[in-house]
Amino acid sequence: MGAALAIAHALGIDALIAAELLPEIEAVMVRKLNEQIGDGHG
Repeated sequence: MGAALAIAHALGIDALIAAELLPEIEAVMVRKLNEQIGDGHG
């Protein structure tokens, strides 16, 4: 979480907004990574 908030800060994104959105973004990332692994592309 700390690294993600640091990236958000570097990009000029409000930390509160980033913290609110990170769980949803993480869920999408995990789902996509699992799809790639399942397809043999990961």
